[in-house]
Amino acid sequence: MGPQVDTLASDARFPAEADVVIVGGGIIGTSAALFLAQRGVSVVLCEKGHIAGEQSSRNWGWVRKARRDPREIPLIIESLRLWEGMNQVVGAETGFRRTGIVFAAESEAEVARYETWLDHARPYQIDARLISGAELERQVPGGASRWKAALFCATDGRAEPQKAAPAIAAEARRNGAVILTDCAVRGLDREGGRIAAAVTERGRIRCKSLVVAGGAWSRRFLKDLGLTLPQLKVRSSVMRTAPLEGAPETAMWCNEFAFRRRLDGGYNIANGNVNVVPIVPDSFRFFTDFLPALRADHKSLKLRLDGRFAQEWREAAPTPLDAVSVYEKVRVLDPAPDRRYLRQALESLSRMYPVFAGTRIVQEWAGLIDVMPDAIPVISPVDSLPGLVIATGFSGHGFGIGPGAGRLIADLVMGGTPVVDPHEFRFSRFSDGSNPRPIAGI
Repeated sequence: MGPQVDTLASDARFPAEADVVIVGGGIIGTSAALFLAQRGVSVVLCEKGHIAGEQSSRNWGWVRKARRDPREIPLIIESLRLWEGMNQVVGAETGFRRTGIVFAAESEAEVARYETWLDHARPYQIDARLISGAELERQVPGGASRWKAALFCATDGRAEPQKAAPAIAAEARRNGAVILTDCAVRGLDREGGRIAAAVTERGRIRCKSLVVAGGAWSRRFLKDLGLTLPQLKVRSSVMRTAPLEGAPETAMWCNEFAFRRRLDGGYNIANGNVNVVPIVPDSFRFFTDFLPALRADHKSLKLRLDGRFAQEWREAAPTPLDAVSVYEKVRVLDPAPDRRYLRQALESLSRMYPVFAGTRIVQEWAGLIDVMPDAIPVISPVDSLPGLVIATGFSGHGFGIGPGAGRLIADLVMGGTPVVDPHEFRFSRFSDGSNPRPIAGI
């Protein structure tokens, strides 16, 4: 069972039309709804389950520039600016705090990797730097002697995944957006080669634009529109503890574990270097696309054949728009956590930082991350279907970058000057011969 998310009830009114319909009520969809509604655009957000029911409430809660893909840095800079004032904007607690994040290096090779990242980041004048010795001990007291050095960014921070998207959605509603939960979008109608309506389980909503921010479901939704998105899923597991005194305030990652303090005084803990990759039918279809990423990250990506293969095989066929869709049959993706890897992480953490020894584990959960071959998202219109904007494939980076992505989506929908150059996030990079790849050395 997933974490307890702040509840946001659905609007009772079902509108017959809107300027924009957004598919998906995670951090990306809710942020886009807020920035569009603030501009006076009529918006309906449709979520098949509840707001932030999937990965937007199940992630680590990090908001970071450090070790960010360089192609995302302009967007995360904008996003952090927005996070800084988010509590005031939404009139609620999102949990955002600037507390710093440390990426520890055990070897000279890891130190060199962080130096390479700093070379990538230097043009953006980010306040990240390598620290060691006494300075590292001040940030994460009790275990600094273990590390050669660490990459540290003092202005990085954290927010609460179970609070942020619901608070943003509530503010979007106050600005005029309609928020519909338990309302799956099954597909769309077209007229004259462009979008005419979103077809939901409750009826049609006429619209000029549709934003697909469906996370791990986006590949399936777009496939039914005749669009090929090379997207797979990675399962990531997290545990949370009871409130704990005396543990570091600064968040930390190393090869064996990662942790960050929660607003309630507990900690989120995860395995720093293990993500499980379910083998599914699309794994074979997109094998060539993802092969460079698998080669680069083969130690941390654990391939698994489990029940998802059969499930996605059964769900592959398109469903008529007047029939119950898979989105209604599976309201929330709620995979079982990988407890063995979580226990390994907690054991390693407790050995290095004894303050965590004996801490009470309150809950464990997992989520499915929507990943792309080059590990950066698609935030893009689609030339072949005017009115469609895709916002997916955030590859585990989506929570922190969410507000900035929402603003960029609003810019793309409105046709104005985008807040950052969206070229790297274009959908066409998978069909124009660009050969997208992860950036080595980050």
